[in-house]
Formats: sequence, structure tokens, C-alpha cells
Amino acid sequence: MAEENRLPGTDTLADTKAMIDGLKTVCANAGLANDSSEYKIITEAFLYKFLNDKFLHELRQLDEFKGVENVERAYSVMDENDRELALMGLPEGTALLKPEYLISCLFQRKDMERSEKGGFAELLDSALAGIADDNVDVFSVKTGQGQSIRLFGGVSRFIVEEGKRDSFCAQLVTKLAAFSFERAFAQKYDFFAAVFEYLISDYNKDSGTYGEYFTPHSIANIIARILVPEGTRDVAVYDPAAGTGTLVLAAAHRIGEQNCTIYTQDRSQKANEFMRLNLILNNLVHSLPNVVHDDTLESPRHLAVGGNSIRKFDYVVSNPPFKADFSDTRNKLAGDAYQKRFWAGVPNITSKPEKMEIYLMFLQHIVASMEESGCAAMVVPTGFLTAKGKIPLAIRKRMVDEGMLRGVVSMPSNIFANTGTNVSIVFLDASSKHEKAILMDASKLGEKKKVDGKNQRTFLSDAEVERIVETFNAAETQEDFSVLVDYDTIKEKNYSFSAGQYFEVKIDYVDLTPDEFDAKLSEHMTNLQDMFAQGEKLQASIMEQLKGLRYE
Repeated sequence: MAEENRLPGTDTLADTKAMIDGLKTVCANAGLANDSSEYKIITEAFLYKFLNDKFLHELRQLDEFKGVENVERAYSVMDENDRELALMGLPEGTALLKPEYLISCLFQRKDMERSEKGGFAELLDSALAGIADDNVDVFSVKTGQGQSIRLFGGVSRFIVEEGKRDSFCAQLVTKLAAFSFERAFAQKYDFFAAVFEYLISDYNKDSGTYGEYFTPHSIANIIARILVPEGTRDVAVYDPAAGTGTLVLAAAHRIGEQNCTIYTQDRSQKANEFMRLNLILNNLVHSLPNVVHDDTLESPRHLAVGGNSIRKFDYVVSNPPFKADFSDTRNKLAGDAYQKRFWAGVPNITSKPEKMEIYLMFLQHIVASMEESGCAAMVVPTGFLTAKGKIPLAIRKRMVDEGMLRGVVSMPSNIFANTGTNVSIVFLDASSKHEKAILMDASKLGEKKKVDGKNQRTFLSDAEVERIVETFNAAETQEDFSVLVDYDTIKEKNYSFSAGQYFEVKIDYVDLTPDEFDAKLSEHMTNLQDMFAQGEKLQASIMEQLKGLRYE
């Protein structure tokens, strides 16, 4: 294919995926395929490569290095004072790497270190530790107690046989050195969203204990385009069960990465590591201090000034876990200290606590986290739209009675990678008092495809995404697809948010003359008489057969 006929970014994306596959091959050859440590090695190596290449990319933009053919060598031989002065010109959020931490430096030393000293694994781990230490103020995320979670932890420790660590680390560096992110830096959000999805595709399968690590890009795109109006600036976006950050990233891209600040919390360590990587890839390094690893329900860490109440946000997006065991904290959450936040109630502990409807807790937390003029979008199981239980009914009632329900979109089944639960998206808007809501049934859209040759997923086309977004934003009624319903009607139907309950039932009428009507009626009566006669014959035949059976 001629270079000029290639789609922009196509080769870069393919090359990036090939590099990721190469790293996974190194892990597989070391016996670490599907091992719990594999994702740590892959993500650390990938992030190391990205930061290394981004650092060199920014160096090339400085006056000191413009026109220099070998930037890495020029940087390495600089006087230390000159080097420090040059680094002050780098954009905020660029990781700083000493010359000895560059991948090219390690690559040149890998054979020497292995043959003469046997310490290449230690050399790589020291470089990773050094980068983490030198950039701890910018690139760390925090635990609920405020402790920094370091950028890198080293990779050789996952190889049990010490004698194989040098070779393993040398293979990783070889894969990294053979690839360059330089062309990728010209790409935008969609490119890095695809890279990120591919990178974590093998590592988001064990998320059922708390929530989804990854929300499909189509869902995130729909939410962002409906939730955020064009021209939005200087806002805070929050996700209390952020997973890998797909929803907040889509919202940030819609707003403009420099026009918003991201705040997230999630109790999964793996999810928070993925979140950090996602923010770095998408030019949201300034939001890293707001990524917190802790239980949002028990210990919300984003607080208002003074620390006596939770902070309110302009936009809240979330795909919370639907069911999970929170029996250990259930009684605490039902106490007086949490009553203001969990105003609709707390689900009881059941014989199967892993089935507790934890999403109802997050919905209440989300409503409590909205600014007075804030907006929210949350993924819910479709059963929530009509559930008659005390808690879901109280939540829906408040959304309507306070005039904040903007609308609902019910999605096709199997739209998510690792749940078969039918889902819907509820949109809230407290910026004005609504009197009507747009209810949409998009469950019949999409094309079902097998993923990995076994699991079936539904994929929305670009045209279908456009139809959902444009119809919703226009509050347009379309037959058997969307309906604009006034709040009084919703109240009459016990606060049901299901679009199907409000679709108009159409009856086709045919004009007939009296003679035509009599002829039709006579025809139907004749047909009925024939059917009755056939039924009587069949019944008589069955009775004869039964008599024969009794006689024998």
C-alpha cells in the first residue's frame, strides 16, 4: 500500500499493538502468561517506554536540541548544570529521565552487563526506581490515607529463578528499543483509547468482585456527547467507581483535557494502576493527584473545604458495580453518620451477599455528589427502571420529584465484555427544572459478534451511535424507539423509566362498506365453523384410540 493512501495512524496503531504483543511473548516464554504478575510487567514496561519516548520528543522541541541528529547522545554528554537548565524548559507533566535511565542506554549495556557483571536485571529495576523517585510529586496516585503509590515497582522480582532475570529483562528492553512512539504523539484521544483497550484486554476479566474495569468506547462516547454541551470549560469531572477511567476520559476529551480536572476513586488497586496509565496516555497528568485508591462508599476521599462533607462536582459519570458483597460495612453504612448520603436506604444482607445490589448505594452517592447545577450519567441494570423495591423506587422518585431526570437510554444486551446483564444509562441534569424526560429503547440496535471465538458481544455502528445521540439531544419522538414523557405520566406509572411502557399502541383501521363488512364477517364465521368441525373430528378420533388402549 502506498504511504499516501494509508489511513492516518493505521500503521502506528498496528506497530504499537505489535510491540505490546512482543512484551506479552517475552512474558509467555518466561512462563508468566495469564499469571497475576503479567499485567504489572506489561503495564510497567509499556509506561516506561511511553515516558521515555515522550521525554525525548519534548527534548527535540527545545532550542538546545533543535537540528541535533542524536538527541539521546547530546543529552547524555551535556554538562550537568546545562542539562538541569535545559530540563526546566520542558512542558509541565513531562517525566524527567537521567541519561542512564534512557532505554537506549540500557540497550547498549545489556550484553555487557549480562556477560561481565550478571546484573542487567538490577540495572533495569534501578532505572525504574530512579524514574519513580525523581517524578514522585507528579506521577504518583494516592491511597485513602494519603500514601503515594509509586510509578514503578520493578519487574525482575516476578521471575522466581534469579539466574533467568537478566535474560528476561534484556528481552524486554530489546522489544522496547525496537519501537518508537514518536509518530503516536501526533495522534488524538481515539488512538490512545484503542491502544489502551488493546493493552488491558487480557487483564480486565477478574473485575466481578467490585466493578467493571473497562466500559466500551461506544458507551463512553454516547455518555460524553449527551452529557456535556459544547463549549464547556473549567469544570470538575468525577467518577466514584472509576475502574480504568474510560468514562471520565471520554468526558475530558469532549470538554478538552486542559479545560477540566478529573477526580476518581476506586478500591481496586489494579483499576487504579490502569487509571494512572490512561491519564498519562491522554495528557491528563495534572489530574493524577486526584486518583485515590479506597472504598468510596465507606470512605469518600474527595471532600469539600473543611473536610466535613463530600465535594460536589459539575459532572459525575459512573459505571458502578451492580452486585457485590459489602456485608462487612453494610451496618456501618446504614448508621446515622451516613444517612444524609444514603437517603433512600441500604440493601439488606442476603443469604448470598455477593448478590447485594451495591449499585443502589452508588446511585445515591452520585446524586449526593452533584453540584446544585450539576449533571450526571450512570450505567444501571435495566431492571432498575421498573423495580418495585423500596430503595430503587425512592431513588427514581427523587430524580423525578426534584425535576432532574433528563432521560434514559436502554442499551442492547451483551454490550459489555464481561457481563450479560442488560444495561441502561440514566441522565440527570440539575441545572434546570425539567418537566419531561426522553425515554429511549435502543435495545434492538447493534450487531452481535463473537469475541475470541466464544463470547458474544453487541457492537454499535457509527450511524447507530449518531442516531442515539442526536435523537436524545433533540428530545425527539420516534416510533418504537423514543418517546418524550411528561413527569405526571411517569408518576402515574409508578415512576417507571422504561420507554416501552409509554410507546403508543397503534391499531390499523381499514375502511369497509356495509356489504364488505358483512362479507368479511360471513367469511370468518365459515372459517370458524370449519375449524370447530375439524376439532370435533379430531376429538372423536382421539377418544376411539383411548378406548382401544383401555381394552387391551
